Amino acid sequence: MTSRPIASVLTLGCKLNLADSEQIARGLRAAGFEVVDQVCEAQAVVVNTCSVTHVADRKSRRLIRSVRRMSPGAAVAVMGCFPQSAGFDAARELGADFVAGTRDADKAALLDFFAAQVTSEPVTTAAPALHTRTFVKVQEGCNDVCAFCIVPRTRGREESRTPEAVCREIALAVEAGARESVVTGTQLGAWGRDLSEPLRPHQLIAAILEDTEVARIRFSSLQPQDITPDLLALWADPRLMPHFHLALQSGSDATLRAMRRRYSRRDFLLAAERIRAAVPAAAITTDLIAGFPGETDADFADTLSLCREVGFARVHTFPYSQRQRTAAARMPGQVAPDVRKERVAELLALGKRLSETFRLRHAGAVRPVLWETERELDGAAAWFGHTDNYIGVIMPGEGMRNRVTPVVLGPLLGEGMRGLPVGAAA
Repeated sequence: MTSRPIASVLTLGCKLNLADSEQIARGLRAAGFEVVDQVCEAQAVVVNTCSVTHVADRKSRRLIRSVRRMSPGAAVAVMGCFPQSAGFDAARELGADFVAGTRDADKAALLDFFAAQVTSEPVTTAAPALHTRTFVKVQEGCNDVCAFCIVPRTRGREESRTPEAVCREIALAVEAGARESVVTGTQLGAWGRDLSEPLRPHQLIAAILEDTEVARIRFSSLQPQDITPDLLALWADPRLMPHFHLALQSGSDATLRAMRRRYSRRDFLLAAERIRAAVPAAAITTDLIAGFPGETDADFADTLSLCREVGFARVHTFPYSQRQRTAAARMPGQVAPDVRKERVAELLALGKRLSETFRLRHAGAVRPVLWETERELDGAAAWFGHTDNYIGVIMPGEGMRNRVTPVVLGPLLGEGMRGLPVGAAA
């Protein structure tokens, strides 16, 4: 009996890319491939790239080169934002046999390319999920043109998937064993406004709750203007995870205006207040850019003070990356690299303290944990997973993968917490 050919699906970047990679992996399995998510000797390789910063570009180039060295005879496809930014020819020069973008038509063409090369029998049964959670892209593209962002050029105009298509994909993931679905999009708050009958994000969430049996739903990144009463009312359903990712970028009104963001400092604080009032145990996480052109010491101080006031559970911090073909690249007042580095370090230190404060606030509480990966703790078998409000937990145990169990949150452990069986803390 001939063994199935191996396809390696490698992903850089954001949740959108994870969602695209999962869709590609399902298609490759259906075509007869054994799919892995690591660099190895394979007959087919998909490199799903990122181009949000210069560092992301370098990582994409490096990964494509290493894949070609590791599997010189493999069919290599490069997709995602890097070829959209650097050009398809740049990806081919690095060793790609096939180059695609980010849209559904690109993914379909990529799967056709690989399907033409496989000789094993197609798989008609549901394949196992790559992860305990699945990423579902419900919306692609962005019509906003933030001054720092190249994404509208790499991912194009906004295009929403219908609720029916989203629910079908989630149902397939549940059938394959996924317990949690992360709903994501380039500009998630814009979902539905381009449909023939315009809809709002809360209507998509309501449809997922009504039409799927997924145990846990995590709604990805939103902006302050998206936090409406209709949206928050849905969090009365325990299947919706109490975790809100609100991209802040800066706490300074002057910097937000220069960035062309569509909210103010006050708007952000009011959105956080609404979340706290409706979902008291919620984690609020965010993204920040340090050293945007023209950012003064006072602007940066505004960002620090807003972070303290909101009390973020986690802060993702990036130094400003000058991207060609963006308005910010041509702005005066470019901040010196050493100042950007200092500000990033200060934000990282503050983010660490805020994260510890948030976790300590929940010490002793009982939260449900979805167990994801096997670890080792104190020389014994243990498992790692996330609470509903996205606290990482490690607890001794065996055979816990893909189970959701109540856990007492114990002391801090690294960037997470130690888990204790319910009753152990009595």
